[in-house]
Amino acid sequence: MKNRIFSALVTLTIFCSLTACSSDPYVQRGRVGGALIGAGAGAIIGNNVNGLSSGEGALIGGLIGGVMGDAVGKSNSRYYRPYY
Repeated sequence: MKNRIFSALVTLTIFCSLTACSSDPYVQRGRVGGALIGAGAGAIIGNNVNGLSSGEGALIGGLIGGVMGDAVGKSNSRYYRPYY
C-alpha cells in the first residue's frame, strides 16, 4: 500500500515538473495548480471507493487536473487568445 502511494507521488511530481515546462506563467500555474487540486480530490475519492487506493486516485486525479488546468491557463493567457 505504501509503495503504491510513494510511486503515485513520484509519478505526480515528475508529471508536474514536465508539464510546468512552459514559458507562459499562466499556463504553468494552471497546469501545476490543476494537477495538485486534482491529486488531492483523487486521493479523497480513491480512499472512499472500494477497489481503488488513494495513491491510484491521486495519480488519476492529478493527470486529469493537469490537463484541465492547462486549458484554463491557456484561456487566461494572451499568447493563446485570438487577436481581433
